[in-house]
Amino acid sequence: MTFKDILVHVDAGPRTKTRLAAAVGLARQHDAHLTAVGIIEMPNAEYFYGSVMPLAGLAPAQVVDRIKERAVAEMGPVETSFRELLQREGLQGEWRLIEGDPPTILAVNARYADLTIVGQTDPELPARGASHDAIITTTLMSSGRPVLAIPFAGEFPQIGERILVAWNAGREATRAVNDALPLLKKAKAVTILAINPRQGATGHGERVSADIALHLARHGVRAEAAHTVAEGIADGETLLSFASDVGADLIVAGGYGHSRARELVFGGVTRTLLAEMTVPVFLSH
Repeated sequence: MTFKDILVHVDAGPRTKTRLAAAVGLARQHDAHLTAVGIIEMPNAEYFYGSVMPLAGLAPAQVVDRIKERAVAEMGPVETSFRELLQREGLQGEWRLIEGDPPTILAVNARYADLTIVGQTDPELPARGASHDAIITTTLMSSGRPVLAIPFAGEFPQIGERILVAWNAGREATRAVNDALPLLKKAKAVTILAINPRQGATGHGERVSADIALHLARHGVRAEAAHTVAEGIADGETLLSFASDVGADLIVAGGYGHSRARELVFGGVTRTLLAEMTVPVFLSH
């Protein structure tokens, strides 16, 4: 198992450069085809008929044309940078600029890639269309593929040398470990962390994390099993603290969530990781 198709979401924002660097590094490491997807978000009816509308005085068709022209112009330098990166690194890849709803478009395109790289929303930047968090959650929950979320702050020249796996012996964590195997096999150090582990046949067994560590060993992954009891501290906070302690440059975790009344509701660890990640997070559902 390896990554042969990697997808990266790009936009005109300042963090696209960081996501591209991560994508290029992984594509080079895995000899993968790299696809960059930029999405032109088209306005809805409220945009045209709201109390305040930019480009007032223009017909709706003219407004749409202006939006397209502006988006294409903004994405021009991003496309140029991407193509230069491919040529400089000797990578195979392609550029896609698509109109539509960003979360939906990216989720659909992600179904034809082994890994999709997305960005965390910077809460201090003004909102422009769909948030990165909406893109992450929709892609994670509906594409059937893993996502690699890059934090809104910091640079990450190396991803996957020291990996921390969040292990709770559940379905989502199992899927995440399996999907992350190409990264785990290449890592210099892998730590499997169980937080407040539960015993029993449906939990961690007599020796916490021993079964998953043995399974990974059969795949050539040398992993250290660890567990901690953290009463009164949220599991997500404990996970991030442990990642800092061991110098992890990547967290692998199962993304737990479900839809309720058209609103996506996430479990505590997933919610904390999406909001407070300090290193890239590999999520799978």
